[in-house]
Amino acid sequence: MSNPLNPAQYLLSAHTTRQLPADGGTEVAFAGRSNAGKSSALNALTHRNGLARVSKTPGRTQQLVFFQVQPDRYLVDLPGYGYAKVPQELQAHWQAFIDQYFRTREALRGLVVVMDIRHPLKDYDRQMLGYAVQRGLPAHALLTKADKLGRGQQAQTLQAVKKELFSSFGDTVGVQTFSAESKQGVEEARAVVAGWLGL
Repeated sequence: MSNPLNPAQYLLSAHTTRQLPADGGTEVAFAGRSNAGKSSALNALTHRNGLARVSKTPGRTQQLVFFQVQPDRYLVDLPGYGYAKVPQELQAHWQAFIDQYFRTREALRGLVVVMDIRHPLKDYDRQMLGYAVQRGLPAHALLTKADKLGRGQQAQTLQAVKKELFSSFGDTVGVQTFSAESKQGVEEARAVVAGWLGL
């Protein structure tokens, strides 16, 4: 089966609104706490190992990073959140920048929130999902590093997260288990993202 996300190539990194590409295409954004496995998830979905830089140091992604899949079709990697080693004013700048991006970006068609299955639904995860729901955008939660838990624990966590998401957001947020390591859930997540991009 061919992978519609495989052609993804690094396009640009934006630190301010002025640096964003023209707001005319279709974009899917990826958000996640530092070290939740966001870069690994992007690499697994596109089947390109070096696409997003995987780092042992939390908070490496410090801009909005755009990957072009096709003309006017983009994946957007948002700064990892929950990093402690960043000056307050820089955190405030990113927060305002991301806030504005979510409120005003016409091209945005969906949000993937990446959470470590062992530590799901932290405050910021909820905040990011809230952004999407407020704007009427579809959102999809990936419970990453699923290979770290047994099948029974995975199923329990998945059910608990589903229940909590439903009580907060209704049925607007999808959720699944995922492992970049074992490739569990990769096809399912790829189909969601490709669908939002119209591929």
